[in-house]
Amino acid sequence: MTDITLYHNPRCSKSRAALALLEENDVSPKLVPYLDQPPTPAELKALLSKLGMSLDDILRTGEPEFEELGLGDGTLSDSIKLDLVCKHPQLIQRPIAVRGDRAIIGRPPENVLQLLED
Repeated sequence: MTDITLYHNPRCSKSRAALALLEENDVSPKLVPYLDQPPTPAELKALLSKLGMSLDDILRTGEPEFEELGLGDGTLSDSIKLDLVCKHPQLIQRPIAVRGDRAIIGRPPENVLQLLED
């Protein structure tokens, strides 16, 4: 049915729930195991554009790497932050569902169903 890509972490309950909701609605999304295949900085910038968010908006601030890498330091350039996040994809909120030029973070998982509208 609908062409949706899901940036998916199978160990994450929210990611699994979002996938199940899509499948219940007859959608078989293309799965991107982003922890094993992290986005490039250019891909992450494109995702942020589709989300309509900044990099800071999608960071998992509770992860140990967030502090270790100094990502809360306001003096880091966006370019450096993008590179660090791409090298440490566990810092990206999950799941992210993409359809065309729209994307949404599946927190709560039901958010992904918004991509089925229209």
